[in-house]
Amino acid sequence: MSQQKKNSKKSKPQKNNGWFYFHIVIRVIQSLLLVAVSLIFLFGALGVGIGAGYFAYLVEDTPTLTKEELQNDLGDIDETSHLEYADGSNIATIDTELQRESVDSDQISDSLKKAVIATEDENFYEHKGVVPKAVVRALVSEVTGVGSSGGSTLTQQIVKQQILSDEVTFKRKANEILLANQVEQNFSKDEIVTMYLNVSPFGRNNEGQNIAGVKEAAQGIFGKDANDLNLPQAAFIAGLPQSPIAYSPYTNSGDKQEDLEPGLERKDYVLFSMYRNHDISKEEYQNARDYDLAADFQERESSEDKNEQGFLYNTVMNEALEIIAKQLANEDDVSSEEFSQEETYQNYIQEAQQKLANGGYTVNTTIDPDIYQAMQDTAENYGYLLDNNNQVEVGNVYMDNETGKILGFVGGRNYEENQFNHAFNATRQAGSAIKPALVYGPAIDQGLMGTESRVSDYPTDWQQGENKGDPIVNATNKGTETFQTVRESLEHSSNIASYHIYQDILDSKDDTSFVYDNYLKKMNYPASDSWTYESASSGVPEVTTLAQTNGFQTLANGGVYQEGYLIDSITDSNGDALYEHEESPERVYSKQAASIMNDLMRSVIDSGHTTQFKSNVSNLNSNLSNADWVGKTGTTDEYKDSWLVVSTPKATLSSWSGREDNQGTDRDAGKRTGQYMAYLANAIYQANPDSLGADEDFELDDDVKEEEVSEFTGTKVGNNDTVDVDGSTMSVPTDTTDSYWAKGTPPDPSFKFGIGGTEKNYEDYWQNGQSGNSDNDSDDADNEDD
Repeated sequence: MSQQKKNSKKSKPQKNNGWFYFHIVIRVIQSLLLVAVSLIFLFGALGVGIGAGYFAYLVEDTPTLTKEELQNDLGDIDETSHLEYADGSNIATIDTELQRESVDSDQISDSLKKAVIATEDENFYEHKGVVPKAVVRALVSEVTGVGSSGGSTLTQQIVKQQILSDEVTFKRKANEILLANQVEQNFSKDEIVTMYLNVSPFGRNNEGQNIAGVKEAAQGIFGKDANDLNLPQAAFIAGLPQSPIAYSPYTNSGDKQEDLEPGLERKDYVLFSMYRNHDISKEEYQNARDYDLAADFQERESSEDKNEQGFLYNTVMNEALEIIAKQLANEDDVSSEEFSQEETYQNYIQEAQQKLANGGYTVNTTIDPDIYQAMQDTAENYGYLLDNNNQVEVGNVYMDNETGKILGFVGGRNYEENQFNHAFNATRQAGSAIKPALVYGPAIDQGLMGTESRVSDYPTDWQQGENKGDPIVNATNKGTETFQTVRESLEHSSNIASYHIYQDILDSKDDTSFVYDNYLKKMNYPASDSWTYESASSGVPEVTTLAQTNGFQTLANGGVYQEGYLIDSITDSNGDALYEHEESPERVYSKQAASIMNDLMRSVIDSGHTTQFKSNVSNLNSNLSNADWVGKTGTTDEYKDSWLVVSTPKATLSSWSGREDNQGTDRDAGKRTGQYMAYLANAIYQANPDSLGADEDFELDDDVKEEEVSEFTGTKVGNNDTVDVDGSTMSVPTDTTDSYWAKGTPPDPSFKFGIGGTEKNYEDYWQNGQSGNSDNDSDDADNEDD
């Protein structure tokens, strides 16, 4: 019995040993689980730490941007730029590979916004710029190449497109996440979706142009504003950004795609996404799905019909590029000398081209649309009046005197046949049209002569240069063998007289460059040694039609130069000015001298000796013929160039004409120019009569000196004035006249009373007492070379 108890006590520990091992196993498992969990947490924490550290490393160079900086970066889009007339109407869209223009949120339909969100980012209003699980999925896909790498929010998409790049790297993705978060913190959801719609590509329009932004998409596909789209139209546009060219209804020529189904199917997917997102009802979904959208696609339209390039487009563009290129060079602290170097200049012009074409700018010009069109019509319909046996080209500029605004111009007869701009780019010999600015104006301004001073028109020869010894002539007229009054010499455009006056100026200053440095340079006439030549007074230097116009503008504006210009301002899409023209008036002639010159040039037009312009105008419009016209003609050797520049107190109108090959025409060139200019002036008057100021008059300045002088000599008069002539005493004729002087006074009577002339010339004049035959040959053709 005791033995049995002993045996029974021994068997008990065996049963307890099983439980013991079981508990041991459980505890081991628990410990292992604890270790595993600890390791998971440990490695997880380590992974998070490493991930956070790696993320910080990837974005360490990315700054925290301000709202303004983000606005600039996100809004930095290629937008369509425009050229406008002075009244704000459109001249043309600036040519670019991409048409784009931004619009405000209230100009975009709600249906379009909802369609984009439902299709591209259905959780747009819930997230803060990033959906974490989508980011992980995209990263795994990028690493393994398995699955879709999509999942970017609208915010991420706009950041990638506008700030970052399309490269597939962890660094780019990390920066995208960071910047998307910054965007969400600084902008409302509506601002973000509006930016997205303004920058996204939308394929092609019905002109075959690449387009971006919903304004261009709505206009270019459906001919509507972006806030007037119906539901199926909005859905179609919303579906385009995923594959703009594939879904576009147009080819690169503007023709409709043969297969429109891809885009239409994409439209249906967008509609379903809107229905699934509860943005539209089932009925709206079905009606929009069944809508015949293809019927709404616009028919092909030629871009050439809407944006015809011509003289106006190219001239304005060239000036705009010059303005912006100079600004860019100034920002880079590039000196004017360095900027003038061809390679540097072209680099900045190219940069300016890119900025202007894609910057969403508006270039507002000074051009009056009615005046400009009237001038083009005149060149087309009456340009033939300039022809002889050959076609003659023409360049015209019409300028406001007070401001220098160019209100219109003619670059040539036919842009399709000849694109060379004869108003702005052609440099031709100035002819006698230069005499008011170069010769008569400075001489009067310096007090060297008055309107009735006498100047030799006796035959004379060139004293210097290649033509030394050759006679100075006007066509076949070698001189009228008399001393003309200053007024007469300008009316007849005597080359001999202008030669003597010009030499008198240079001799009085002992400086051959005096006139250019003190007068022409201030009016931006081109620098050239030819201004110092004897023959400069006959118009040998080469100038543009624009330069000639500006010279006459200066005299008509009371002696104050205002640089002729085409561009008033260049503004961005927000209306902020990138450039605004600033007037920089420069006094060139005194008020007295300018008013005297206008009085003299009135005689040129009224007398009709060198142009029948005024009678031609009278035949067309009696009201216009009563305008106070002043001006000057000019013809160069062999009638290669024909000039006529006329002014009223309010505006200046110029004309150059000649053969493109620079060959001569005939002696009637000046007559033809007068006829053509009469039609041109009348067309301008009909288009905008106020611009000409036909009811205004030039007045002599109050400080002009009206001096009584001898009609015979142009000198002062006194009682019994006499002079010694070849040993004989001769009385000065007592007839008097009034002479206008800007400053100084007429000289006392003397044997050599005038400007120029030899001893023999004076003896002849005193002894014969004749005024010569000033009407002998009024042709004003000028010598070509010194």
